Amino acid sequence: MKILAIDDQQLVLLPLQKRLLELGYEVEVTTSSLEAIDILDAFQPDLVIVDINMPEIPGLDIVRYIRTTMDSQIPIMILSGNTQDKIITTGFELGINDYMKKPLSLNEICARVKRLIGVPKTTAKASNVDVMIHQRCVGVVIPCYNEEERLLSDEFLEFINRNSGYHLCFVNDGSKDNTLEVLNNLSKGRENYISVYNCEKNGGKAEAVRLGMLHMAEKEDLDYLGFLDADLSTDLKDFDDLVTTIENSDFKIVSGSRIQRMGANITKESARKIISMTINFIIQKILGMNFKDTQCGAKIFRKDVIQLAFAEEFVTQWIFDVEIFKRMSAHFGNEKAKKYICEQPLKRWIHADGSKLSMKDSVKIVMQLAQIAWVYRNRNKNNLVDSNQVELSMVHRS
Repeated sequence: MKILAIDDQQLVLLPLQKRLLELGYEVEVTTSSLEAIDILDAFQPDLVIVDINMPEIPGLDIVRYIRTTMDSQIPIMILSGNTQDKIITTGFELGINDYMKKPLSLNEICARVKRLIGVPKTTAKASNVDVMIHQRCVGVVIPCYNEEERLLSDEFLEFINRNSGYHLCFVNDGSKDNTLEVLNNLSKGRENYISVYNCEKNGGKAEAVRLGMLHMAEKEDLDYLGFLDADLSTDLKDFDDLVTTIENSDFKIVSGSRIQRMGANITKESARKIISMTINFIIQKILGMNFKDTQCGAKIFRKDVIQLAFAEEFVTQWIFDVEIFKRMSAHFGNEKAKKYICEQPLKRWIHADGSKLSMKDSVKIVMQLAQIAWVYRNRNKNNLVDSNQVELSMVHRS
């Protein structure tokens, strides 16, 4: 039994293809709807699974091609994040057999496939892990410096095995131990889900994140990009909650927040907590925004602000998060920037032993905050002048 799966996001197709192959089906996949037309004629599948929102030829046009041009009654399943009643109704009017709305489990998809075309005679032992198929694909940058002993490889692997649509990019920031070897072993055989970006020299967390984000921005099939600390002090499930928030809103940045609240497991060292509160007070004054926690190492971005946030090198090494928000403010204006940025409380955050940031570094942070205030104050003045010039020019033209 042969199945053709068509979706513009490879991270959706790969787990689907793997599971169907395990079940004994012969499977072809493609991210190109144009290529799909050629495969249809040559492969002659027993079932077609297609996404609605394809960039070249819409999924419903592929359905029309099968039913009208080919005059074929091949079973067709739609797998899409499009939930508009009109689209769904049109699909059934064209002759589709099933409509599956993302997100849904891989087990459910396979059960629907079996109901439509049956089970192959030779069935291999399929995985029991239930993977969620999402409608969005996310790139996550994880900066690493001397993480050979601390990297929680099993946790990262379990997450990508259970959640489709994620690509993890580990950035080796010139580590002096065997971190690069550990990362390469982690990605071996999983290159479609895990990649390694190697910086030969240590440039600090800010530069590692910046280079990783720009590298991942080149991947066209990713909808959102974010970064996360390698020690997983922020839980991966919490990070997925940040993604859900940005996916269902107009926010351009969703930032995790480690504020204390009922029902959350947030632990910090007492001295560290006092210093953090002091530094955060200074940050609020610099930003002109009532941020509770700018420095949480878990943030997710829409791709349209990646160049704005990361194209230019950061002034500081540790508190580059503040610079990102200052860049948003300088570009959009403070009031509009506030509407584009969401601070979302985490359910869990644990201070990990072995953190690279010592108490003595707090003095350096205050100095770097002063540097940011000076550099971006001048930049905001220049942007204000440019904005005024544009407005005057428009007045003269009118």
